[in-house]
This record gives sequence, structure tokens and C-alpha cells, in this order.
Amino acid sequence: MKVKTTRFGELEVNPNDIITFSEGLLGFENLKKYFVVDPGDSTLILWLQSTEDEKVAFPIIEPKIFKPDYIAKLLPADLNGLELESLQSAKLYSILTIPANVTEMSANLKAPVVINSAKKVGKQIVLQDSKLSVKHEMYKELKVYIVNFSSDDARRTNYEPSIALEGELKPQATIPTNTSRTLEV
Repeated sequence: MKVKTTRFGELEVNPNDIITFSEGLLGFENLKKYFVVDPGDSTLILWLQSTEDEKVAFPIIEPKIFKPDYIAKLLPADLNGLELESLQSAKLYSILTIPANVTEMSANLKAPVVINSAKKVGKQIVLQDSKLSVKHEMYKELKVYIVNFSSDDARRTNYEPSIALEGELKPQATIPTNTSRTLEV
């Protein structure tokens, strides 16, 4: 199916990739159908795009990327509402606020978006943990993650010289397509 979006233009979306939020998202309760967009711009930020309103798209990120100790404690009713037995079979995202000054970027850790990828249902859940913030400043933590990200290029790019006709050496490189994305800061 084709979906018009303000941010990404017209996108071809597999109907099986549509996620239903029966309660909508906070402040957008009337919009129930979304899909995740990976803009392919070498950042860690994805977008939760509405199929019902081309102007509505939320930047999202997995909170474990910048806050490895993040724990979302869901109530049994929340798990049941998502048809989940545990969070291990779910995707968990924080909605980002990205102002003009990107160093002031923040993540909503208090109300994560939880998606049951197998059943294609999602819910934004307000957690009961009073220590979690709706505006967790995370730019520095994300930058530290990126700086500490280790890359072993020898494992990703295999260089093997081969002998061509008439004794000339020609390089051969194999570059896997599943390389990690990084955020340019």
C-alpha cells in the first residue's frame, strides 16, 4: 500500500508492517495505525509514522542504546494488552524531542512505546517509576555510546589478493551488508 508522508514523501508499505495502537499515542488517541521508518541516514533514530495523518511522525530510539541500565517494568495488564508473555519478545522505544539545538535532545523514558512485533500491536505505556523522566537529556550519553562504539574493520571487510592473468594482482573485498548504523553528531 502507498502512504503519503510529509517527512519522507510517498512510501510503499507492506500491510503486514502496520502496527495497531488501539489506544493511539498520548495526545494522538485518534490515530491508531503506524509503521516504523528507518530513514537509512546512518543514525540510530527511527520514525514512527502514522498511516492516517501524513504530518504525524515521531522520532524514536531504543533507550538501551544511550542508557544501558534502562528497565521498563510493565504490569501484567500491560503485557496482556500487548499479547505478550514477557518484554523479551517486544521492541521498546523512547519518543525523542529534537529541538533546533540538537545537544538539547531528550527522550521520554517515563512513557515508552512497546511493540509486539509478532502480533503487530503497540501501546505507549506510562510507567509507575517516579525516577524516570519524560525529558531525559540524552545527547551526551548517546555521544559517549557512539565514541565508545568499537568497530573491527578486519572482520567486516575481508581483503584477499588474487592473481589475475599475466601475474597482475587484483584486490577482492567482501563487505557484508549488515553493518551497524551510527549517529553523526
